[in-house]
Amino acid sequence: MSPDATRDFHELLAVLDLRPTGPDAFVGAHPSKNPVRTFGGQMMAQAFVAASRTLRHPLPPNALSAHFIAGGDPGRDLEFTVVRLRDERRIANRRIDVTQDGQLLVSAFASFLAGGQSLEHGVPAPEVAAPHDLPTIDELLTGFEETVPLFVAALKPIEWRYTNDPSWVMRGKGGRLEHNRVWMTARGTMPDDPVLHAAALVYSSDTTVLDSIITTHGLSWGFDRIFAVTINHSVWFHRPIHFDDWVLYSTTSPVAADSRGLGTGHFFDESGRMLATVVQEGIVKHFPAR
Repeated sequence: MSPDATRDFHELLAVLDLRPTGPDAFVGAHPSKNPVRTFGGQMMAQAFVAASRTLRHPLPPNALSAHFIAGGDPGRDLEFTVVRLRDERRIANRRIDVTQDGQLLVSAFASFLAGGQSLEHGVPAPEVAAPHDLPTIDELLTGFEETVPLFVAALKPIEWRYTNDPSWVMRGKGGRLEHNRVWMTARGTMPDDPVLHAAALVYSSDTTVLDSIITTHGLSWGFDRIFAVTINHSVWFHRPIHFDDWVLYSTTSPVAADSRGLGTGHFFDESGRMLATVVQEGIVKHFPAR
């Protein structure tokens, strides 16, 4: 593992290590590498950690749903205020407001539930190549430094292994694809804390999920004039997460209309068990070249 990858991984862990500032109140920092606005996956992961740190009982996560109100400034810390809506031995609910200087950026709801054993089934995982047989994200970005500079410069605490060509490679081949499937794992050893494993999945769930909207149309970030911003994002947790193992993130887009697109996805472990389900809606606009 390169020194840069190790540093980025430890920066993610530092970002998830929120500082308590009062009863059910926390402050979260930004990493050293940021987009123009705070990465939504970061705010959701931090909100999830904030909610988890207020639990009276060690309950597994059930769901997280976030609605994005305004963009965050990466130059300033984020404030997280948790409201306890329900707090019982087997179930808990929290609302988390993410603010900067009094401005609401994100309002999220988290639920935690110890359900116990019952019926089990799940959509089977797609058949794809093993992660170790696939090129790294750094290899896939080589030669495209000027096309997708934001991807090249982004924080990379998570190792990605695309099972299909990413959009910027596919675009040059004239391809179209209605799904995107990416193996992911932490670029370091995760602490023995289930909250952080689940938070790493939440962070990663905001990557690649909108890709299928544009690859369905043969488009790519960097090549085509595309504006995209998340409106809302939800994650349902089905089984415990071990994010220093490989997990497969398989996404599709069932619909795009009225300048909005929906991305849906499932996380699977290497044995094919479904770990989590993701749904994200974003404003997605394409401005064709004239």
